[in-house]
Parts: sequence; structure tokens; C-alpha cells
Amino acid sequence: MSAVMINNTRTYKEEIADYYSRRSRSYDNSAWHARIAQKLVEYAKIGADAHVLDVATGTGIVAMCAASHLGPDGSLVGIDISEGMIDVARTKIPDAPIENIRFEIGDGEALRFPADSFDLILCGSAFIWMTDLHSALTHWKTRLKSRGRIGFHAFSENAFVTGLTAQRVLLKYGVSYLMSKPAGSVEKCFQLLERAGFRNIEIIVDKDGNYISLEKAKQAWASLRSPAPGQYPHPLAGLTPEQMVSAEADYQQELERSNTDQGIWNDMTTFYVFGEKPPAP
Repeated sequence: MSAVMINNTRTYKEEIADYYSRRSRSYDNSAWHARIAQKLVEYAKIGADAHVLDVATGTGIVAMCAASHLGPDGSLVGIDISEGMIDVARTKIPDAPIENIRFEIGDGEALRFPADSFDLILCGSAFIWMTDLHSALTHWKTRLKSRGRIGFHAFSENAFVTGLTAQRVLLKYGVSYLMSKPAGSVEKCFQLLERAGFRNIEIIVDKDGNYISLEKAKQAWASLRSPAPGQYPHPLAGLTPEQMVSAEADYQQELERSNTDQGIWNDMTTFYVFGEKPPAP
């Protein structure tokens, strides 16, 4: 059973595509995205002749890091459902260290590649956006070669103070806001990969975090303007306008109670998750 709740997959994905297209021009401003992309690639230990697929490539941050580990016999394809993200990624191709690299529009849950195409499939920061985590993993496995590997980011269910605070507040209003919960622990990640048939599972835990200002945290309220990972309709859609105002006020009060002289601690614990496709019997 999927851990997510999706009533209309097409509309859900359209909203995600539009959301990230709006963010595409500023997405590369995040030093954090670049840092965790680099770590994912380093932990993946990519062979120079590997054929790599980067699912939900965004602006190509993971893809460009991976390309730097490939030689002339290697190849890389980056796909994303956001046209705006792909447009930005394509501007980086002239600076790529290999010739065999391309970026294209594509749905990570409906890959248009033959079975057994890739040595490695990566998914940076986007795994929680899949409509069905188990189905995504089993689908990706079919596109891996024998002994091919998968690698993705997952985030602790206690990460990201703004989302965590919104979760607690919304429970008072009968709203379940999932965020990182479906893959939010080492145990959950291991079980997802094991159930999907992967072996030699490795999960590296990176205890990360920083302080953010109270003002910045307040601006990150879980509004209907931003899609909710793994949930459609948006979990806030069932609240009345009066409840929305009240919930946001509760959210701000909780943040104020968490504030210190340094700001609010924002846990960003990241899991680097890897698994291997078993050889054919």
C-alpha cells in the first residue's frame, strides 16, 4: 500500500511541474541543494563508463555532479516533469565534462526507456514527491541492469522545522500533513528498498542543520500555493477560511516559542539511500 494519498495523479503532477517551473530561475541559488547533490554523487561511487539516469533532475545539479565522474564511454540522461527546470538544465550542457549528456521532459514514474538500460539511477531531493514510493522503486528497478544501483535522498521525519511545526498545528484541525514521514527514518527507507527487491542496502545518515530567523520561518507556512509532497488534494483544502487564519496564527505562535537568540534550529538530517538490483537467476 502506498504511504501517500493521491486522488488525481495527473493534476497533482501538473501542480508540481508548475510550482518548480516558477522556482527554476532561482533554484540554483541554494548552496544546500548543491551540497547534498555532491554528497549523493560521491557516495554513489560512479564508474567512468556508467550509464546514469537522474530522475527529477531539476536544474541538473545532481546530473552535472555525476557527469564529472564519467568518461567518454559513460552517458547521462536527466528527466523532469517541469519544463522550466529542464530549460535551465539544458543551458548547462555546453559546460558538461562529457558529450553524451541530455536533459528531457519525463515522468519518473513512467520511464520511456527500455528495461535494463542503466547502471545507476539517482533521484536527488525528489523521492517524497512520487505518488507511490513502492511502485516508483520497483519501476526504477526494471530499468536497471543486473547489479545496477539506485541512490536517492530521503529526509528525517524530524527535519525542516517549518514543515514539522505545520504538521503539529494541523493535527489540531484534523489534518494529516505528511511531508517527509513516508521515508522519514532509516528503518522506513530500508523497508522500502527491501520490499522493492533491492539488496546490499546502504543508508548513510548525515546530521545536518542550521539556524533560521523567526521571520523566515513564519514566511514558510504551508499554504495552498505550494503543493504538498505525496498528497492531493492539498491537505489544507478542507479547512475553512476562518480555520486557515486560525491555523496560521497557531503556527506563528509555536515558532515564537521555539525562537532563541540565534534563531530557530532547523534540523536538516539527510539520508543517502542506496540499493542494488540482484542479478537475474
